[in-house]
Amino acid sequence: MLVRRAFLLSAATLSTGAMTSVLRPRSARARAQDYATFVAGVREDAIRQGIDAGILQRALNLSTPNAQVIRLDRTQPEFHLTWAQYRQRVITARKISDGRTAVMAQRALLDQALTRYNVAQAAIAGIWGLESGYGAHMGTFGVIDALCTLAYDGRRAKFFHDELMKALRILGMGDIAPEQMIGSYAGAMGQPQFMPSAYLRYAVDMDGDGRRDIWHSTADVFGSIASYLSQSGWVSDEPWGQQVTVPDTLPQSMLGRAQSRTLQEWMNAGVRQVDGSAFPRTDMRGAILRPDGVGGESFMVYRNFNAIRRYNPSDFYALAVGLLGNEIT
Repeated sequence: MLVRRAFLLSAATLSTGAMTSVLRPRSARARAQDYATFVAGVREDAIRQGIDAGILQRALNLSTPNAQVIRLDRTQPEFHLTWAQYRQRVITARKISDGRTAVMAQRALLDQALTRYNVAQAAIAGIWGLESGYGAHMGTFGVIDALCTLAYDGRRAKFFHDELMKALRILGMGDIAPEQMIGSYAGAMGQPQFMPSAYLRYAVDMDGDGRRDIWHSTADVFGSIASYLSQSGWVSDEPWGQQVTVPDTLPQSMLGRAQSRTLQEWMNAGVRQVDGSAFPRTDMRGAILRPDGVGGESFMVYRNFNAIRRYNPSDFYALAVGLLGNEIT
């Protein structure tokens, strides 16, 4: 769900008046007219792509940009947390307890996803928990409303316009009704919080009902997360990582995801499993992360850690997915 900064407007669909509205204040009536022109252009583009006009009428029944979406997009808080603070905030006792209950209830579907995609249940469940609280928090914004607002607003317009057209394409496929396509203010959808482009590439119909429903079908949610990880390089016979002990004297220049060595080489440098024992598979390669520096927790991460990072390119996020998944499965 990475977005690129850009001050670009959708040239094919914005009028000169709409461009002016970005550059100087305009009346509410003029802004509404500009937005109507923009939405009409989006509808014309979608019709040219073969999307049903009736679906577009329902999806694009929009009169003004969503002010809450704009406010949230422009006032995103910046957090500068240590790993210890992030872990405490994200992997709470409540999150673990709820996760164990949810996993117990859905074990058969997790087994099915494992069988089909050879992706560990812990990774699927960890992402499910972090992205939507095991399906409880998918966001409350209409995805088309949010994406249309962000595409019109001008900041990162090209990215959001592309995602908007993909979201309309998904509606045209019939996988979800316009009224049920809900997500975050930035357009991340359903329980896995896929952007429309990720949905088109990775979402699957694991329950076999003919629709890829990542909002209501837990089977499709698990299958889609597993599909994402599988296509991101998941290796079926390896863990994502593990906590380890690292000598304080090990220089920071030897650490980081790019510094991959065999576990035998790491043991020669004094690294051990967290209980002090040797690694059982000394030929495996791994890299060490020590996010908070000397004195903080250290982790050996393997190839599957990088597959999780494809879902969200943050070391903290990938560590949290792995640790939460281990706790709840």
